Amino acid sequence: MDPTSVTAETPKNPWGSVTTAAPACSLVDVMSEQLAKQLDEDNHTFPTLTEPGADQLLTDEVPDTTSDLMLAQMLQMQFDREFDDQLRREEKKFNGDSKVSISFENYRMVHPYEGSDSSEDEVDWQDTRHDPYKADKPQTTPRKGFIGKGKNITTKHDEETCGRKNTARMDNFAPEVLVGDGLGMDLKLSNQVFNSLKQHCYSEQRRSAKLHEKKEHSTAEQAVDPRTRLLMYKMVNSGVLENINGCISTGKESVVFHADGGSLEEQPVPDEVVLKVFKTTLNEFRNRDRYIKDDYRFKDRFSKLNPRKIIRLWAEKEMHNLSRMKKAEIPCPEVVLLKKHILVMSFIGKDHVPAPKLKDAMLNSEDIKNAYYQVLHMMQQLYQECNLVHADLSEYNMLWHEGKVWLIDVSQSVEPTHPHGLEFLFRDCRNVSTFFQKRGVSEAMSVYDLFNAVSGLNIPVGAEDEAEFVAQIVALEKRNEDHVQKRGKKTFPVASEDGDPPLQPDSDD
Repeated sequence: MDPTSVTAETPKNPWGSVTTAAPACSLVDVMSEQLAKQLDEDNHTFPTLTEPGADQLLTDEVPDTTSDLMLAQMLQMQFDREFDDQLRREEKKFNGDSKVSISFENYRMVHPYEGSDSSEDEVDWQDTRHDPYKADKPQTTPRKGFIGKGKNITTKHDEETCGRKNTARMDNFAPEVLVGDGLGMDLKLSNQVFNSLKQHCYSEQRRSAKLHEKKEHSTAEQAVDPRTRLLMYKMVNSGVLENINGCISTGKESVVFHADGGSLEEQPVPDEVVLKVFKTTLNEFRNRDRYIKDDYRFKDRFSKLNPRKIIRLWAEKEMHNLSRMKKAEIPCPEVVLLKKHILVMSFIGKDHVPAPKLKDAMLNSEDIKNAYYQVLHMMQQLYQECNLVHADLSEYNMLWHEGKVWLIDVSQSVEPTHPHGLEFLFRDCRNVSTFFQKRGVSEAMSVYDLFNAVSGLNIPVGAEDEAEFVAQIVALEKRNEDHVQKRGKKTFPVASEDGDPPLQPDSDD
């Protein structure tokens, strides 16, 4: 046996064959390989986001919403888009058809290059200076007055040139004049049409200015002008009134407000009062001057050239008439204060509810009969004791409260010596007699008997011809007027001796 072969043989393992072990490596190499695999897996799980949410929103694929950051960015982007859409609608509504537009670009959340749905070829004409739909301006004619040569010469009086110039001039009209789409079309307005439009524009501007000025300086139907409102505020601030509750009545000459009374140094103020605000415009009651200019109490103070002073005189006249009636114990409102054209009086009613007019009051036969005799007695007192004629007495100016008839609205009342005093009395008698006869009062006298019973003139009735009766009344007025003119009756003084309410000192306007 060869000894070399013996030494070369590998001893056999009793436990079986032995596998060849892998070559050994260092711990540093193992840790580096594991770190590389982990980083590789992380890169595949979370892709790099250069612009968070940009790729997912621009693609049509369903985005991955497992990440809270991604979901928040998507919701924020959607909110910004809705906000911008609403901002565009507000901008369009705000600008309208105005030539000067205001842009809300600085308030948008998403800029056009980030989240615009429109393509790059589209143009927002509202944000551009040039409007492609606007008609070109007409060519200007040189100083020499014509352009062209020979047969192609065109002067400044050319029909088409003038028509286009007139259309462009419509741009200078007032903003309230709606010219429509005429500026954007190739219209040719003749000189006659353009001049008519221009004159109409100027007329509308003047009319609008007059209406605005009139509204600012006149008392409207249920509103007051700034001067009147200031007077009412001063009454509240001074303590004369606690508060003003609202309008309770409107008429042809005044607006009546309900208020809670305060206090005055001279006299107590009732708990409930009314403010009678005389309208500062004479459009609805133009014939009111006939009740003042011929009244001998106010004849020298009447001025037809100053309507605001006439209104003050009108309010002062009602105050004096009510004072006379109160002295004769005729049921009527009690005057508290007069401030320019505002008259404060006691309230006829209860708990903010005004007393009904005699026309609207639901009365039985006994009450309506009692009301007739009350009215008859008040007319006699008014004529004989107060030396007044109501001049507008009807069922509309009489209130029914606490079983009595109350007289209101005596601003137009005049003295019997007025040139038309007896005519006014006859008209009052006709209104009263007609009303009570229609309500079934058998004791109601005829208009002629009622006139004689109130005035005590005893004019013969005869065949009850109204024209003849009125003619006799006019003759009496004529004789009375001549007699008064010869006597030279004095006008009614401002400071009355009948104990009138105080007149607040006013400064002239």
